[in-house]
Order: sequence, then C-alpha cells, then structure tokens
Amino acid sequence: MRTRNTAKEEAIRSISLKIIAEEGLENLSMQRLAKAANISPRTIYLKYENKEDLLIKLYLEEVLGAYEAAVLEDFTATMDFTAGMQQIWRNIFHYFKNNRPAFVLMQYGKSSPLLNKAYQNNNIRQGEYFAPVQRFLQHHQRAGLIKKFPHDVYRALLFSPVLDLLSEYFDYQERPKQIITEKMIRECCDAVIQGILI
Repeated sequence: MRTRNTAKEEAIRSISLKIIAEEGLENLSMQRLAKAANISPRTIYLKYENKEDLLIKLYLEEVLGAYEAAVLEDFTATMDFTAGMQQIWRNIFHYFKNNRPAFVLMQYGKSSPLLNKAYQNNNIRQGEYFAPVQRFLQHHQRAGLIKKFPHDVYRALLFSPVLDLLSEYFDYQERPKQIITEKMIRECCDAVIQGILI
C-alpha cells in the first residue's frame, strides 16, 4: 500500500511531466505544480530545493535509465556500423516520439547546465551510461571503418541530428502534414553514416 507521501511524490512527478509535455518547460512553476497536484508549495519544497532540482531529479529518475534501455534495444556493440547506427536512430526516434516530456527534458539539458550538474551531483562518470554505444564506436574506429574523433564529437555528429529531427517531428504535429517519418529518419541516418565512413 502506498503511503500519502509516496502518492504525493508520484503526483508531483506525473503532473510535472504532463505540464512539460503539454505546455512546455517554461510553463512549469512550483506554484502551478502545487495547485495542479492539490498540495501546498511547501510540500514540494520538502523534496526539491527549486525548479532546477526538480528537473534534475526528473531527468535522472524518470528519463535517463529508460532512455538508455530504449536506445540499446536490439543493439550490440559488435553490429555492422550501418545496421548499428540505424538501430540506434530508430530506437531514439521511437522512444522520444512516445515520450515527449523526456524529450523536452533532454533538449533542456542540452541547452543548460542541467545534464552536467545531474551527473556531477550523482557521481556519474562519462561512459557509465550508453557504454555499448561507446564500445561500438571504438570497435569501428579501431577497425578503420570510421573517422577518428573524440567521443563528444561523435555524439554531436551522429546523435544530435536525430534529436533535431525529433524537434521537427513535434513541430509538425501542429501542421497539416508530418514530414518526419520513419522513412525520413532512415534516409537522414544513412546520410550521416556516409559522412563518417572512411
């Protein structure tokens, strides 16, 4: 049986994610959250120092593990480079397409110190998450199949484009025709792959 505190905590998280998904991160405030959850702002501040602390904890506890699991589904570090990249992109697209709050938090983290702070506060070292993806890139780099770049450059070249395409996907939900389809994701992935192969 859930305690009252557990129920309040779940309400805070689920309502936060709902506001983020439906109205954007900028419309999430502690006062608004308290009102929507039918609790006092003081209750929220018992668990979270401020909005940034709430976002960091939401990212770590609601997004990071689920995102990693989704990205690694049906993927191995020894896959052919093209097949591996296509699988990663497909997984990223499916995960975020169905988890808009997670996507919004990820995008916020890219443009703010949120992710670095989250990792530092929880002693998460680079490579602790998505290690199979790093091994995959190292394997193909050592085999001389892809250009040699530092890890952060690989991340920018290989994975930022799919996140930008997801931004377009969500933008196009408000328009008459969706241009970001599975086929488009696959074609864009192939274009990125061609740019990094030796």
